[in-house]
Amino acid sequence: MCGIVGGIAQRNVVPILLEGLKRLEYRGYDSAGLAVVYEHDIYRKRELGKVRGLEALIEADPIVGYLGIAHTRWATHGKPSIANAHPHVSHNKIAVVHNGIIENHEQLREEQTANGYEFTSETDTEVIVHQIYHAREATDSLLSAVKQTVKKLEGAYALGIMSADEPDTLIACRKGSPLVIGVGFGEYFIASDVAALLPVTQRFIFLEEGDIAKITIKELLIYDANDQLVKRPIKQSQLTADAVDKGEYRHYMLKEIYEQPFAISQTLEGRFINNRLQENTFGHNAVEIFDNIKAIQILACGTSYHAGLVARYWFEKFARVPCNVEVASEFRYRSPVLSPDTLIVTISQSGETADTLAALQEAKKLGAKYAIAICNVPESSLVRESDLVLMTRAGPEIGVASTKAFTTQLVALMMLVIAIGRRFQLTDLMEQKITSELFSLPKKIEQVLQLDEEIKTLAEQFAEKEHALFLGRGTHYPIAMEGALKLKEISYIHAEAYPAGELKHGPLALIDVDMPVIVVAPNNSLLEKLKSNMQEVAARGGQLIVFMDETLATESDKNSQIIKIPQVDNEISPMVYTIPLQLLSYHVAVLKGTDVDQPRNLAKSVTVE
Repeated sequence: MCGIVGGIAQRNVVPILLEGLKRLEYRGYDSAGLAVVYEHDIYRKRELGKVRGLEALIEADPIVGYLGIAHTRWATHGKPSIANAHPHVSHNKIAVVHNGIIENHEQLREEQTANGYEFTSETDTEVIVHQIYHAREATDSLLSAVKQTVKKLEGAYALGIMSADEPDTLIACRKGSPLVIGVGFGEYFIASDVAALLPVTQRFIFLEEGDIAKITIKELLIYDANDQLVKRPIKQSQLTADAVDKGEYRHYMLKEIYEQPFAISQTLEGRFINNRLQENTFGHNAVEIFDNIKAIQILACGTSYHAGLVARYWFEKFARVPCNVEVASEFRYRSPVLSPDTLIVTISQSGETADTLAALQEAKKLGAKYAIAICNVPESSLVRESDLVLMTRAGPEIGVASTKAFTTQLVALMMLVIAIGRRFQLTDLMEQKITSELFSLPKKIEQVLQLDEEIKTLAEQFAEKEHALFLGRGTHYPIAMEGALKLKEISYIHAEAYPAGELKHGPLALIDVDMPVIVVAPNNSLLEKLKSNMQEVAARGGQLIVFMDETLATESDKNSQIIKIPQVDNEISPMVYTIPLQLLSYHVAVLKGTDVDQPRNLAKSVTVE
């Protein structure tokens, strides 16, 4: 959840660290801090709130250093405060930044307190820095002290570590949380993801589970989990610094909404020959694995979970293969039963979602032989731990509220439905139809984006609202869930989604003129049932906002406002109907004055349980 950046160079690293923090702020913004080693002393600045506060603090009282670490925090242990902000320091000799959770921190704190260490924060991180200091007193180097310390840590961590006594050394290590090394010319940097370092390098080393790196100006040494020296390949990133800028848009979220036609085109690009899906796009051994699949188990969290719920309808309707979907954080604690011929499908934008990773590992323990990751980040942990991978190619997504990652996940899942369905009951004719519809998606979404001004006006109705209800049926029930999630997470309006058929089983009791009811109404076989549900709302004075297929004759009246959506085929309609819900949530949030890209209490990449 938190963001780490660090560097060692022959120039002042402070401006680089600050720029890196700004690019990582989507990972956490409760507080920010930076520390450098200069002439065998540690100089530290910390500030509550966003990175701009830390930047102002350093502008007023500059610090300079050629070795430094920095951090933007999303609070887990301890409230947001300057005292709890990273970096944490022990005896003004060792400084640490940390992403993750140390599960045995209470035990370590008790031991360290008994040994005379004083704690200045409520964080689990402070036990790390004291443990390293303690080990360093009895060892010959910072590297040795870190190696001893990590053996005592239980939980997840990505660490950047430096010592006033070794001003030429930066230590980086990871277990369960992501960390990359940026390779420059005569300089090295570390960060939680590549976006932080794009202004200074496009060459990256992705540390693997258990790796510890000793970094100096002259050399980079990496030790694996078995304490063996290893070489990790340098990967050239195709991203540029401009790719994570807002450009002409007011917010990242709006930019990413408008990037969806291109992102979907990228997801489809090169994966079809003569309009036929190539199965090797999932991996060189995909054909062999798919031939042995008898069932599907999808594991995901948040928005990715909603994508999985849509895919369940597709797998069972088109492929006629059994499909279960479960929130990853529940799966590993439920004692689930899996057959060995079940394909585990994990979905994650970042590929570092802790609960999804843990659920995948649990599935493997339960005997699952095969796993595929639907992911947006190459070299992520989820990608490395899966047998097959389909990258969504959405590009960097900075806004906390996922948009283009969601629609590209849906496209990727439909491609997987095609590949699996061939082995069951998906006909050639239906495959051709779905394929054609997938390639029509970018144009359809561009048409829907033209409704932006109409939806912006519609958003004014939500200015004073505190609750909203979203309704959908079939594949559009998960789309209603996604719409409700978007509205609540960035506008702070309480929103819930229900299958429309469940109205009379409880939610009707909530209907009044103060609760808008947003309905997703494509022209499909469930439309007449949905119209009946809408009449139930209207009969009780409820105010309906209906996103409806333009070919339907229904018009707005005193109880309902109809927004006509360009006609779209049923198979791909979930991807299309999610767009106006994204725009609605965006404009409501702007109107209410909330922080659209960095909503309170949330972070983009949930790398802790």
